[in-house]
Amino acid sequence: MTARVGVITFPGSLDDGDAQRAVRLAGAEPVALWHGSHDLDGVDALVLPGGFSYGDYLRAGAIAAVAPIMTEVKDAASKGMPILGICNGFQMLVEAHLLPGGLIRNAHQQFIRRDQRLRVENASTAWTNGFDEGQEIVIPLKNGDGGFTCSAETLARIEGEGLVAFRYLGVNPNGSLDDIAGLTNERGNVVGLMPHPEHAVEPGFGPDTAEAMRSGVDGLTFFTSAVASLAASVA
Repeated sequence: MTARVGVITFPGSLDDGDAQRAVRLAGAEPVALWHGSHDLDGVDALVLPGGFSYGDYLRAGAIAAVAPIMTEVKDAASKGMPILGICNGFQMLVEAHLLPGGLIRNAHQQFIRRDQRLRVENASTAWTNGFDEGQEIVIPLKNGDGGFTCSAETLARIEGEGLVAFRYLGVNPNGSLDDIAGLTNERGNVVGLMPHPEHAVEPGFGPDTAEAMRSGVDGLTFFTSAVASLAASVA
């Protein structure tokens, strides 16, 4: 049975179509969902895509975090559904308290776009089980409010409990504490990160590699990992 992965569109979402394409390339069926709905349409997993929900006029993701559908997202998360938040979607997850900490303006106060090296710190989540712990990957990054911040107590808990999913390598592009690029919850079903894996899923359209220009597809593993996790849960 083909897994069905919902991709939620919020006002201002930019990359919902890209996320749907990534889901399709991973062998699942993408299901378009609307922020104003209370219906998850029976999906098996969820993606909160990147963009600029409500123009990011308040804290990034703050208004989207209280959208009607987020009631269902929180309930699904509590029941173990795999949920991925990308960039603005990551901001929504922390604003909704599904992940700890917060995201603030980049340290240099400028929007940044680059192909970013990451190290996989936790390879046991629903979205990272296809990687190896310590593996280095390259994922496109584009954000203006990507600096991860939290209290010293929260940071100690995050590090102590292994909740860091990804760290920036080579350069910290936004001033994030401890070079944190992405987090997971304790259960491992909710993952959020600032870089955009949906932009590295198809040869010819991803980051450059040593083999060829734009041939990087490290992002596809996020989506195939989730599909594999769903298959294993019903086997």
